[in-house]
Amino acid sequence: MELHSAFLTDTDKQRILDLEQLIDLSNENSIGYPVSKDFDFSEIMPFLKYPINNVGDPFENSINKVKTHELEREVVGFFAKLFRADPNDYWGYVTNGGSESNLYGLYLARELYPKGMVYYSESTHYSIRKNIHLLNIPSIVIRSQENGEIDYTDLENTLRINRDKPAIVLANYGTTMKEAKDDVARIKSILKSLAIQDSYIHCDAALAGSYGAFVEPRVPFDFKDGADSVAISGHKFIGSPIPSGVIITKKSNRDRIAKGVSYIGSFDTTITGSRNGHSPLFLWYALKRMGVEGLRQRFQNSLEVAAYCEKRLNAIGIPAWRNPNAITIVFPKVHDSIISKWQLATQETISHIICMPNVTKEQIDHLILDIQNCKEVVENEYEFSF
Repeated sequence: MELHSAFLTDTDKQRILDLEQLIDLSNENSIGYPVSKDFDFSEIMPFLKYPINNVGDPFENSINKVKTHELEREVVGFFAKLFRADPNDYWGYVTNGGSESNLYGLYLARELYPKGMVYYSESTHYSIRKNIHLLNIPSIVIRSQENGEIDYTDLENTLRINRDKPAIVLANYGTTMKEAKDDVARIKSILKSLAIQDSYIHCDAALAGSYGAFVEPRVPFDFKDGADSVAISGHKFIGSPIPSGVIITKKSNRDRIAKGVSYIGSFDTTITGSRNGHSPLFLWYALKRMGVEGLRQRFQNSLEVAAYCEKRLNAIGIPAWRNPNAITIVFPKVHDSIISKWQLATQETISHIICMPNVTKEQIDHLILDIQNCKEVVENEYEFSF
C-alpha cells in the first residue's frame, strides 16, 4: 500500500464509521458463538495508550517495567484455586486464547513424555489437531458418544493396545458443538486400571471451565480429579474486547522446560515471546468486579436462559436438546437465512445457540419468531420440514 499523506481522508473516515456500524449490528445478533459481550472496561481504557508487553515468565522478575505481571499472577492464582490446584505447585500465564493454552498443555506433555501417544475424541476442537501436527506427536482419534462425550470403552480398548507407550489424553470439558464434558476422574481410573504409569491429562475447558466449579452434579475436570493442566478462554464466559486464554499447570512440570534469557532478565517459559499485557488487565478487572459468587450467578442466569430457549424451540416443534447443565442448545440445522442473521455455528446437520451471559430471553423470542416465519416459507417453497 502506497502512502501519499499522513492523515485520514474523508473516505477513510467514512469507512471507519461504516465498519463500526456493521460490527455494532452484527454484534447484536451474535448468539451462536461463545463470546460474552456484556462488559464495560471504560474505567481502564486509559491503559490503551501504553505499549504494555508481558514478555517473559509472569512469576519471575524482568528488566521490562511496562507490564502487568503482578495482575497476571493474580489471574493465574484465581483460576488455580478455582481448579483446586496444589497451592504449592501451580503455574500459568495469560495466553492469546484457548488454542495457545491447549498448545502449551500438549507441549509440556510432549517434553515430559517424548515417546508419548496423544488420545483425543472426534468431538475435540480443531486447535488440538493443529497443535498435535505442530508438535509432531503421534495421535489416535477416539470415538465420541452421541452426546459428544468421549467413548470411554473405545478409549480403554485403544489404550490397552498401546499400553507400552506413555499416554497423553486430551479431555474436553465442554465440546465445541454440544458442550459435552469428559469425566477426567474416569479417564484417570482407566489409566490406573491398565497400569499406565507414564501419563498426562490435559483438559480443554475453553468455555465451561470458567463455571465448572459451580456445575451440580459435578463433572470431574480439575487438578484434584486428575488433570495435569487446564486451559480456558478469557473472552468467552468472562468477556473481553481482546481474545485471551489462561493455562494452569503444575510448576514442577514447567520447571523442567524453563530456560533463562539474559537480555530480558527472565525465564523463557511461554509459547510466545512478546505477550499482550492488556489481556491480564482486562481479566483481572473483570474477576475483581465479579468474584467467585458473581461467576456463579452469571452461570445460573445463563442456565435459566438456556432452559427457556430449549423449551421455546421444542414448543414450536423443533427437537432441541442440551447436555445436563449446559448453556448450549443443539437442534437440527436451520435455514441459511437464520444461520446468517443470528450467526449460528453449524456443523453438518446441526446448529446450536450458546446462551452466554449477554443473551436474553427477548433475543430468543425474536429468534423463535424468525424461525417460525422462515419455517412457513421453507415448507411452502421447498417442502422442507423441521
